[in-house]
Amino acid sequence: MAGGVTVSFIIAGGSCVLNALCYAELASRFPAVVGGAYLYAYTAFNEIIAFLVFSQLMLDYHIGAASIARSLASYVITALELIPFLNNNIPSWVGHGSEEIYGAFSFNLLAPILLVLLTIVLCRGVGESSILNSVMTVTKVVIVIFIIIVGVFEVDVSNWSPFAPNGFESVLTGATVVFFAYVGFDAVANSAEESKSPQRDLPLGIIGSLLICIALYVGVCLVLTGMLPYKSLGGDAPLADAFTSKGLQYVSVLISIGAIAGLTTTLLVGLYVQSRLYLGLGRDGLLPSLFGEVHQTRHTPVHSQIWVGIVASVLAGCFNVHILSHILSVGTLTGYSVVSACVVTLRWKDKTACQVFGKSISSRAEGLICLITVVCCGFAAGVFYRFGASFIFLIIAVIIAIFAAAALHFRQVYTSTPGFSCPGVPILPTVCIFINIFLFAQLHYEAWVRFVVLSIVTVGIYAVYGQYHANPLSSNTLIIYQKAPTEAD
Repeated sequence: MAGGVTVSFIIAGGSCVLNALCYAELASRFPAVVGGAYLYAYTAFNEIIAFLVFSQLMLDYHIGAASIARSLASYVITALELIPFLNNNIPSWVGHGSEEIYGAFSFNLLAPILLVLLTIVLCRGVGESSILNSVMTVTKVVIVIFIIIVGVFEVDVSNWSPFAPNGFESVLTGATVVFFAYVGFDAVANSAEESKSPQRDLPLGIIGSLLICIALYVGVCLVLTGMLPYKSLGGDAPLADAFTSKGLQYVSVLISIGAIAGLTTTLLVGLYVQSRLYLGLGRDGLLPSLFGEVHQTRHTPVHSQIWVGIVASVLAGCFNVHILSHILSVGTLTGYSVVSACVVTLRWKDKTACQVFGKSISSRAEGLICLITVVCCGFAAGVFYRFGASFIFLIIAVIIAIFAAAALHFRQVYTSTPGFSCPGVPILPTVCIFINIFLFAQLHYEAWVRFVVLSIVTVGIYAVYGQYHANPLSSNTLIIYQKAPTEAD
């Protein structure tokens, strides 16, 4: 268990590092516009692909924000109950959530209140939100480091055996679950217009923040699984339980404070990213222009921010969104795969026709066929592995993907890019796509259903509204809606 869960975090983190290199190149290449994965897909492919990426990412963000808000509310109540006269005197519906009704509805009062407060902070501007985010980030990092240092002295190495009691397949499944824990580095790409030196700052911010997260996650995993046998780590607060079992109750208090700080920053960034994605679509006409407007004095997308806050508040206040956690990561894995494909396609230089099996086909079309082949092979390999098919089928899928990557490498001409360049193009982005789709295949089958249904709904919305209101010129128009605070000379 100890080794297994740690390896799950390392696999997910390694995959995210590769994806981060792709994000860093595109963030450096488009340093003055918002939209992140949506913008990159719009530029490299077309508006319908970009709209599909947006919808898949946005559902992840909406569910994730609501789930985090409910967790934050629960931790706040737990902290308040440390006060003697409040202990066991706060109704469960205030912060922990009421009893479930029909298996889905569960009332929570505090979660929407917290979302409203954070939405107000974000609407006021980057200065206020940056101060709150910085304070909370420093607090949680200091507490995590302290927890790791204290926990090291309580580790019993015998608890790290067996290494992976449920097999390596469970390790891969765990990697898909914890993959969402790393989501956030891509948020840096959505803050391009608010960076003073985006071509330098964005790659450093994306890769640096991710490496720090991997180190902290792995450290906590090793400490936690080393303190108690893995069979004892099934509660709602395993980290606090581990330290309490060792007589270190004061550390449990620090864990609650760190959890509140960590969840607050995660929620703040999540709400911020969502509003900027809506802003991009509002500018491009794929959504009503109301979402593309910014406040005249605050220079923030107030309408988009309020809409995001409303959606998250309704979900967090009325629904037990934790039951939807198994369909998360779909949009993230999809978005990361598309971003990796964007790095490859935007580097293509020669778009002339070439001969394939005696037929004339454009170089771009040939490249797209190779990318689609990699996607299909990644999914096929994941399915073969998941359902225990013969190892030969898995090898065949990998070999076909290798041939497709070789065709991308030898049959395409690639240009250099200003600023940060992703190394190993097209091989590294191709590996990213294969790994992401392989992990996608390990998700719960309901996640697959969610992907298909949401894609159909998105295409329907585009057919009815988006295609008639799209404004392709807006993606190439620079609109500074919020400037980063400048330092005094």
